[in-house]
Amino acid sequence: MLRFMVLLLLPYGGLSATSLLADDLFVWSNRTPEARQEHSLRGVLLKECLAALDQRERAYEGIRTAEDLHVWNQQRREFFQTQLGRWPDSTPLNAQVVGIVQADGYRIEKILFESQPGHHVTGNLYLPATAGPHPAVLIPCGHSYNGKAAEGYQRVSILMARNGIAAFCYDPIGQGERYQAFAADGTPLSAEYQVNPNSLRQLENIPGQPRFNPVEEHTLIGIGSILVGRNTATYRIFDGMRCVDYLVSRPDILADRIGCTGNSGGGTLTAYLMALDERIYCAAPGCYMTTFRRLLETNGPQDAEQNIHGQIRFGMDEADYVLMRAPRPTVLLAGTRDATFDITGTWDILRESKRAYARLDLPERVDIVEADAPHGFTTQLRVGAVRWMSRWLLDRHEPIIEPDFPIHDPAELQCTPRGQVAFLPNERTVFDLNRELAAKMISGRHASQSEVARVTREQICQTAGMCAIDQLPEITARVLGESQWQGYRVEKLVYQAEGRGPLPTLRFHPAAPNGETTLLISGSGKSTELQPDGKIIPLLRQGHVVLALDLPGIGETADATGRNPARRYWADALFGPDGESFWLSYLLGRSLVGLRAEAILSLIQHLEAENAPGTARKLHVIATGSAGPPALHAVVFASEAVSSLTLHHSLASWQQLMAAPLGHAHLTETVHGVLAVYDLPDLVSLIGQDKVRIEAPLQPR
Repeated sequence: MLRFMVLLLLPYGGLSATSLLADDLFVWSNRTPEARQEHSLRGVLLKECLAALDQRERAYEGIRTAEDLHVWNQQRREFFQTQLGRWPDSTPLNAQVVGIVQADGYRIEKILFESQPGHHVTGNLYLPATAGPHPAVLIPCGHSYNGKAAEGYQRVSILMARNGIAAFCYDPIGQGERYQAFAADGTPLSAEYQVNPNSLRQLENIPGQPRFNPVEEHTLIGIGSILVGRNTATYRIFDGMRCVDYLVSRPDILADRIGCTGNSGGGTLTAYLMALDERIYCAAPGCYMTTFRRLLETNGPQDAEQNIHGQIRFGMDEADYVLMRAPRPTVLLAGTRDATFDITGTWDILRESKRAYARLDLPERVDIVEADAPHGFTTQLRVGAVRWMSRWLLDRHEPIIEPDFPIHDPAELQCTPRGQVAFLPNERTVFDLNRELAAKMISGRHASQSEVARVTREQICQTAGMCAIDQLPEITARVLGESQWQGYRVEKLVYQAEGRGPLPTLRFHPAAPNGETTLLISGSGKSTELQPDGKIIPLLRQGHVVLALDLPGIGETADATGRNPARRYWADALFGPDGESFWLSYLLGRSLVGLRAEAILSLIQHLEAENAPGTARKLHVIATGSAGPPALHAVVFASEAVSSLTLHHSLASWQQLMAAPLGHAHLTETVHGVLAVYDLPDLVSLIGQDKVRIEAPLQPR
């Protein structure tokens, strides 16, 4: 009788697989960066993304008429709104002007309002000295630590006001006065932070200081948002729409002459808002617009709000943010030497947009301002934005320059008493909003039953982005060589299905086989169990054949390019080394949980098929750390073949993660919208409580 035991051991952190593996125990002897990238999960997913983008380009070439363009845009607008989740209710803004700053040629009203009940937005409204009503331009900030107080945003706002256009510059969540996570006891921000906001990383453990930089906080917010079927972008877009609500409510603002411009992350929000809010007549997104093809081939996916679930698979590229608003006036602001958003892709977007606007007989309404400069809201781009707004909102065509003028001390622009909305009484953070929505979803699932509601296997496949189980491609095995380790014979194998990533595997043979096989998988790479305290030696001594392999994106299949070195802190230490692969799968409408579950299940099916017909089997699965969620998903579809499942130091439920949203390294364990359908305990119920054992469940911080 041949019996199988599967142990999936994926602890958090630790050393990488390749740092501990002896040279003769690598499956692939060629470990150049190019060869490693060919084997990596990122490489497999990138090919799939590029193929989907090819398909989108072919579909775009089918647009021949204005009606074709209308259908194209309507499909993408509906998809975009669906992927963001249902908007929160539009409740009273309860807006307040909490202070006024008089300046040369303009004044600033300091605004505080609630985009949702108890969830405040801080903004500065720059008003011309001349009598209104005025056109107004919304200015969402990029990833500046001090938000609306950053020099570039002050300068473009002042230049707008001095040229007869009101400018409303507001803080995004995770920036300025709207940080959502703080260290220790919540005392006011220190003088050092006010003077030098770039010292935030060094101040993260000081009481009252924000704990994370904007990119980190946005992506932490994204973890909970993904679980409830939203996105960090959902909250950021809704805040922007509420800013427009506020502007059009004022008698001194022309409601039919609203513009929007922002840079970098603010360019992202400008692109989103101009595509979805028809009240925005004129737009100037800066240092963001490039094609996904160029983005993925150069700098890779960015933070949470810049990746919409399934958008590449569906065929929504960045050019579509312009097309969706055609023929309203839009100018692309770009830097020739922008190392984040490639200028070649920007010009590709302009060509697509020009052709679409020409089909509507208004090609002059889309244009570009390119500055020979790196990434940033440079003087040329600020002037370009103001000139564009003046042309289309004021019907003025005279030149505009930016003179030298003083800007304001951040404290002068502060809208809250203690410098942060989080310190206001009864303030609700985005973490609170996500937690409340999750509770409603869970309550809705359980409303008709006293116990956990049953979820179907079809729903699991659809939600996790897994293919139908009867359509899993067949795995084949290749033996690449042999080695010796601790006196045991070791075979080097690669398991792989067509169109899927490889599974490099080491098969250890015991001296006295007892007919049992253990499949051993570690999130730190298969080398983890080669250490003196590892499980391989004890299993071999018991007579087990041991298969130690790397799941997709782990160990020998991890990304080897060293991309985005400046972003490695948050990508690796905070969200895991496979964060980029997560975003690629997310853009394809999939999940790493589902992808890895498919790999586990396919391998189990292959091992069963290798066995002689009628042979009895006893299969055990032990999953540790981040292997828990994919193991649960796999065993749901192989429960007849599995005698027991043990989860060790694994996430017990996604609801638990919502209750502790600052836990590290959970991004890759999320599934979009899953809490509306099921949670991990539901999978335990499907497998059978008698088959599942949970040891030392992980407690997110």
